[in-house]
Amino acid sequence: PERAADLPPAPPLPHLALIVSGGHTELLWVRDLADVTRLAQTRDDAAGEAFDKAARLLGLGYPGGPAVERAAAAGDPARFPLPVARTDDGDWSFSGLKTALARRVERHGGAAADGAPPPDLPVADLAASFQAAVVRALEVDVRRAHAAYPGAAIAVSGGVSANAALRSALAAAFDVPVWCPPLALCTDNAAMI
Repeated sequence: PERAADLPPAPPLPHLALIVSGGHTELLWVRDLADVTRLAQTRDDAAGEAFDKAARLLGLGYPGGPAVERAAAAGDPARFPLPVARTDDGDWSFSGLKTALARRVERHGGAAADGAPPPDLPVADLAASFQAAVVRALEVDVRRAHAAYPGAAIAVSGGVSANAALRSALAAAFDVPVWCPPLALCTDNAAMI
């Protein structure tokens, strides 16, 4: 375990906080630790739950986030255009994205009774396309919020913050600090708390 002296400093205040885990996906404006405004949240499954369900559809196992990320590394994220999770009021909804992935899997014969994907299922490309759609949805809303709060640092936390594609996309999208916790603090609930 990391000691407090080994940890990076806390993100500066004020900042935008993107919380992406299996239980929560929220975007917050944090003026002070006692002054927080929710800007966006999920209407259904959180991003981490969506990764878990995608992994199950693709026969990749649990936890879904790391499994999808590993499979996506060998895939083409542009091969299967998938919808960006968005609602009319600015929140996220990952149910349409999961349904789109399920339909793609069904077109290839669906999963077998044992949960294994069909042999011709392009798992890497589907995983890469799914991951890209989740990252794109999150990045779009962080960009929108950052336009309303220019110059604010960005803090990312939760299990999905371990995703390299998300970290890379956010770091490339902004000219302000993007604060991500060390990987060891992204996946252990007790350590995160």
